[in-house]
Amino acid sequence: MIRKLRRQFIVITLLALTAAMLFLAGVVNLSNWIIVRRELLDTVALIAQTHTVSDSFGSGFSASDSLGADPGAFATRSGELPEGWPDETPPPFPEEADTDASARPDAFRFGRGNPFWARERLQQDRHARNLVNESRWFSVRRDEAGVLSLTDAELLSSLPDLSEEQGLALAANAFATGWSSGFIGDYAFQTLELSDQSLVFFMSCETRLAAVRSLLLISAAASVAGILLAWLFVTLASHRAVQPTLRNMEQQKRFITDASHELKTPLTVISTNMELLQMEQPGNPWVQSTQKQTASLRHLVDELVYLSRMEEENPTLQMEPLRVASLVRDAAEPFQAMAEYNGTELLIDADDSLWVNADPASMQRLLSTLLDNAAKYAQPDSPIRVSVSASGKHARISVSNAVAEPLTPEQCRHLFDRFYRTDPSRNKEKKSGFGIGLSIASAIAQRHGGSISAEMETDHRLALTVLLPRIQEPQRRR
Repeated sequence: MIRKLRRQFIVITLLALTAAMLFLAGVVNLSNWIIVRRELLDTVALIAQTHTVSDSFGSGFSASDSLGADPGAFATRSGELPEGWPDETPPPFPEEADTDASARPDAFRFGRGNPFWARERLQQDRHARNLVNESRWFSVRRDEAGVLSLTDAELLSSLPDLSEEQGLALAANAFATGWSSGFIGDYAFQTLELSDQSLVFFMSCETRLAAVRSLLLISAAASVAGILLAWLFVTLASHRAVQPTLRNMEQQKRFITDASHELKTPLTVISTNMELLQMEQPGNPWVQSTQKQTASLRHLVDELVYLSRMEEENPTLQMEPLRVASLVRDAAEPFQAMAEYNGTELLIDADDSLWVNADPASMQRLLSTLLDNAAKYAQPDSPIRVSVSASGKHARISVSNAVAEPLTPEQCRHLFDRFYRTDPSRNKEKKSGFGIGLSIASAIAQRHGGSISAEMETDHRLALTVLLPRIQEPQRRR
């Protein structure tokens, strides 16, 4: 019980810490990726804007004019605005223009409104200018016939790991996606649709994406290291953390044991006195009633002491290989007559090939408790079914019987609590017992590395199921 409590504390604490660390690492990496992605796409859009404006107005306009010392001029080297520009500067966004937007150069009708977005961004943001100047990029043109060609082969030379064929293949993939911008491999791209051609600009993002991956790996490694350190710390501190609960449990066990020993002496005296009175006054109903209640109390004391011992850290158990089917048949034999007396029958379906490593006396106690519970509460003309089957790595023992009133899932979960009764009035006149037998059965199952559960089946049948780790059939000695 103590080990189980410590394990539960360690598991819950580690799960909470792991969830918190993964959440923080996820937020950091996701935020970093969103920022980097937006920055890369803005940079390739700036490159596309500025250089397409240069191409649209011929050799008299250079991209350096939009990136140079006086981006506010944004004019040709002759000092005149390119043909087609209105006299006032800057031109309005296409959707706000009074004149026909198709009459303007193509560079005015793509990207983020118009090319003055690029001019204003480069003028106001030094970081953006540095990114554009430091970027390695190239562009590919697609004419009306769909033929792809590099706009400037020299730009591709800045990317020694990329051949002309690979550059054209990237462009074909970019046009095939139908997206105006995005990522293909380690390259960010921006596509532009002009009147007589299409352009796609590629910018190498290898360094920035490598930094994103590095942050992801570092955060993952830090999370794993943090979880391991947390596991070590929690393991070392778990004993101290659960110490108050353990102290309460030990005090409870000590109280039960001490109270049981203290009760045995007066119960023995009462029982002896009642036997003497019975000899002097045979058939006295008061004496008989006192004897009955005394025997009931002695049985309760014995049950509490047994339960307390089963919940100890290392109870004394004589473990040996046992055939489950034989255990069930031996335990069920005394209950055959009880079932017939109550107007029902006991049916057994057992797989003889299943073995468990268990204490014979404890297993006999566990099975007798389940069978006794079924025999007491089974409805007439409805059989008690006992089955033994394999369930993965476990041997499954199920005892089911029909009940008068179906139990709720909440009641099924509490059946193995001490002194629990499904009747809120806790009336035990109809059926004897203290509500502690199933608690003992649960303690025995857990002590053998197994579990016990209760659930309602069809036809108002309550099934109590025990799972025990099964073993290979032992070799017989010659």
